[in-house]
Amino acid sequence: MLHAALIGFPGSGKSTLFQLMTSVHEAARAKGDVHVGISRVPDPRLDVLTAMYNPRKRVPATIEFTDLAAPARAGAQALVDVAGYKNADALVHVVRAFRNPTVPHPSGAIDPGRDGQAMEDELILADLGVAERRLERLDKDVKKMRSAELELERTLVERCRAALEEGRPLRALDLTGDDRKRLRGFQFLSAKPLLLAINLDETDVPGVGASVERAAAQAGLSGFLTRDLTRAVALCATIELEISELEAAEAAAFLADLGLSESGLDRVIRATYDLLGYISFFTVGEDECRAWSIGRGTTAQAAAGEIHTDIQHGFIRAEVVPYTTLVARGSMTACREHGEVRLEGKEYVVQDGDIINFRFAT
Repeated sequence: MLHAALIGFPGSGKSTLFQLMTSVHEAARAKGDVHVGISRVPDPRLDVLTAMYNPRKRVPATIEFTDLAAPARAGAQALVDVAGYKNADALVHVVRAFRNPTVPHPSGAIDPGRDGQAMEDELILADLGVAERRLERLDKDVKKMRSAELELERTLVERCRAALEEGRPLRALDLTGDDRKRLRGFQFLSAKPLLLAINLDETDVPGVGASVERAAAQAGLSGFLTRDLTRAVALCATIELEISELEAAEAAAFLADLGLSESGLDRVIRATYDLLGYISFFTVGEDECRAWSIGRGTTAQAAAGEIHTDIQHGFIRAEVVPYTTLVARGSMTACREHGEVRLEGKEYVVQDGDIINFRFAT
């Protein structure tokens, strides 16, 4: 399962957004001051497949979200020792852009651009402390025992420290696959992909809610959209709360009046999924229709392991048909009759929307 963690300054609406994203799907669980909840990744293709097969179970792809319930005045440094943040695949920074005098901003005036950069600076500062402590340890280890691997790690961490001292997040570094593996254990916060969730004022939604570019420009956050592994999505938590209490037809009409095709919550979830470079493949049948999450570029054999390691180890062939082909033909039988079900080997790179049946030896 994918893991994302919410960050944000007090009064940003972070905890409200977390509750909305998770309570409408599955109840959140708490562990001390850390709340964890599950959100389902919206995917209309799974709805179509479910209607075709009428299975006993419909299982969407999911993302686990973490929220630190304690006040965030300690900033990003408070996140360094929280497992849910260190182990997160991505960070979602809820940036306040709404105007509400009854909810004062700890820094006074509402300034999303200032808050976006301030949080980035805190992530960088927290990582700088981690890098400096690691370098101190490496210097001692290298004196005790010369090692090529330790030297490589020290060079890499020194490079990270230099970037951090320049105020650059580690997600902006051009790293090799081996370098990323060496850094994985440090769980640097500024190395994680970042999604800015711009929490709009209710009056701003009709004008900018459908355009991330306009929302970011109005909030003074346009510069973030040009940064590596950084994206943005705009929503209004107040309106999302109203939508969550409506029936589906009423919610759709409400969104249409605002010029939106889907809720902000769905857009946050989908944007997080896309930011991480994930795609979905599907398994279908009368028993279950399920969406499976895999990284873009995953091979068929590795994708089989998402279902069960036995299928991966006993992999023989993958029967593959694209989602659009299956829907156009109306059934897997029709696809077979037209020779549109392909047999692929273990090195086949799974494509988004592939319908796959794995053949394997037990």
